[in-house]
Amino acid sequence: MSLNQSPKPKRDASYYTFAFIRVALALSIAFIISQFRFDYIEALFYDARVRFTPAPQTSGKIELIAVDPLTVEKNRRVPSAVDHLQLLETVTSANPRAIIYLLSPNEIVGSQVELERLAKKMMNTPNFFIAVQDVALKGQENVYTLLPPFEKLTPMSAPKTTDNSVFAGDGVTRRIMISYQGQSMIYPVVAGLFNPAVKDEKNIRGLFEYLQSSQVYIDFHPARTYPTHSFVDVQTSLVAPTKFADKVVIIGRDIQSTSKDYIMTPYSRDVVAMSVLEMNANMIDTLIKNSAPVQVPSWFNFLITGLISIFTIYLVLAVKPTTGLVWLGSAIAAFSIFSYLAFWLGGLWVGMAHPFLAIFICYYFFIPYRLIVENRRSWEYLQKNRLLTQVEELKTNFLSMMSHDLKTPIARIQGMTDIVLKDSNVLSELQKEALDTLSKSTEELLDFVSSILNLGRIESKELKLHMKSRDPNTLISEVVEKLGYLARSKGISVKAELEPMFSLKMDTDLMRQVFTNLIENAIKYSPENTSILVTSEERDGRVIIQVADQGMGIPEEELPHVFTKFYRSRNAKSSQIKGSGLGLYLAKYFVELHRGSIAVDSRSGEGSTFTVELPTDLAVDQTGS
Repeated sequence: MSLNQSPKPKRDASYYTFAFIRVALALSIAFIISQFRFDYIEALFYDARVRFTPAPQTSGKIELIAVDPLTVEKNRRVPSAVDHLQLLETVTSANPRAIIYLLSPNEIVGSQVELERLAKKMMNTPNFFIAVQDVALKGQENVYTLLPPFEKLTPMSAPKTTDNSVFAGDGVTRRIMISYQGQSMIYPVVAGLFNPAVKDEKNIRGLFEYLQSSQVYIDFHPARTYPTHSFVDVQTSLVAPTKFADKVVIIGRDIQSTSKDYIMTPYSRDVVAMSVLEMNANMIDTLIKNSAPVQVPSWFNFLITGLISIFTIYLVLAVKPTTGLVWLGSAIAAFSIFSYLAFWLGGLWVGMAHPFLAIFICYYFFIPYRLIVENRRSWEYLQKNRLLTQVEELKTNFLSMMSHDLKTPIARIQGMTDIVLKDSNVLSELQKEALDTLSKSTEELLDFVSSILNLGRIESKELKLHMKSRDPNTLISEVVEKLGYLARSKGISVKAELEPMFSLKMDTDLMRQVFTNLIENAIKYSPENTSILVTSEERDGRVIIQVADQGMGIPEEELPHVFTKFYRSRNAKSSQIKGSGLGLYLAKYFVELHRGSIAVDSRSGEGSTFTVELPTDLAVDQTGS
């Protein structure tokens, strides 16, 4: 690890304990939620995926023939036995793979001879199936025996599995019943003519058990996907029989005379969204392609729910609210996209109700807790802030009082020292040196006390500007002259190159202190027998004063802090020069009061240049008006 890298803070046992509690709570919530079924909500998410997923390709093995309004209109009646016989003659001439009648032969009208001829045709047609929507109990398979002359035909169950009182309970058809109590439904039997693997239901994709039945979900296509022909057009050979060659031909009703002939689908909740005729086509085609959607295992749903619960609780308790909402929204979007792609590309049905409910519960359960914690923390901060404010006020008042009271005895000491030094009595060299040291010490102490007083005035907001017209060059010259003795004692030359300029309105006492601090610092921190350059000029509408020395300089990493209260650089601390760390802070504050700015350019070992800029709109005429 490099010297510039700070070590990572160590995490104590309480951190890991709290993290463990979070995870345990999240998993507990996920476990409790997983014990409940939310079929209706889950069905809504499922239907949304079905609607927004591109429709799958059909097998191309199914053709539909519908008794539609056109058939009734042209024949001026529903088809009779003769009409059905003509239809079968046309269709069977193309050698279809199978024919499924969704119409009950008991409902077909005609003479006894016509019915017998029709029954004979049906019995002699290979793979001819009569479908009924009801399912018989085991041992009662003969309950749906047809009336003569169709009694030798054996109907097969083709139930319409509507979610009325089970699953979503919304009346939508989503499932295929494969078998019930060991009895096979018509769908795997017919689909097995094209895909022999599905004759064994163990090979059927997405199979699940429900109340002694085996079922799968339909790989739905939108309405009007499968080729549909009008009964009368096929009967009268307006449709080429070759269309039915090697196909499953399903014959049923689509005349909108009864809701029993229609279902609601994931695509639409309309009562006549899709005919039972098309429903059977979707069911058989799903098995031909063996493409039923597969529900992911319950453990996977629990895993997803648990991870989302943990993530939500972490965001609520450990992240800023705005950031947390952004991440939570991103997580919801990512999970939704993942579920959609899994369904579209892999036919995988990932449960969404439990994870979304977990997000809702975790968010709204832990948000109040966070608000309580933050309100308590805010109250504690408020109390601490009040206490700190009181302490700060007491400190400021104490410093102001002490500083003010100290000025009088310091002034007395300074005065008595001057009297003794100016006395006509001859003093020894040791006495003169002691008095000089005492005089310098009182001056340093007086400067320090003045800085503390100014700081107190700033923090108590009692500092007010007393603006007067003054030439800044004159003020700088006075400061240079005043500090001349200090400079000469170190053999330092202070050069002032000042361009003539108009007077500025300023608080002369404050600006004198600014220039004094800058020039005095330059003298203090410069080596002996060096020079200091003080310049002034007017440029681009601003008065610029610079103080450049050849001193020890300031390291680059410390430059941003030099104007900070009580801050002293490493070089200054390592020297024998004493200071309070307030001079530059006060200088910056006083300059900014005049709407100016102060900056420093320095490198360690190469000296420093301090630049003060004041706006020229402080300029006044020579009369001081």
